[in-house]
Amino acid sequence: VRLVESGGGLVQPGGSLRLSCEIFDTIYEIAKMAWYRQPPGKQRELVAELTIADETMYSDSVKGRFSISRGVSRGVARNSHYLQMNSLIPEDTAVYYCYIQEGLGSRIDHWGQGTQVTVSS
Repeated sequence: VRLVESGGGLVQPGGSLRLSCEIFDTIYEIAKMAWYRQPPGKQRELVAELTIADETMYSDSVKGRFSISRGVSRGVARNSHYLQMNSLIPEDTAVYYCYIQEGLGSRIDHWGQGTQVTVSS
């Protein structure tokens, strides 16, 4: 299964970006979708997640500014989920990764290759 992120880039503080995660294969049982990020010199951290039951969770640092949502099918590729990022601050600078958990009991973790988000004036 291949996940591909898009939508990253350079943005000024206060700006917005929308990240997309596309699935180029079939995942039969999506239990959870999420976005992680890895700031320079730091560990990867959970930013937001969305469960199959439509429950959402956000890290305290992005609560009220970021929003995770489901995607739609479009031909071969399928957008599984998005991350709308508003009121961006320099501390949001990181490589952002999309993640999908397949299955509940016997689970498989799927990761994208990452997309760079840089917030700078």
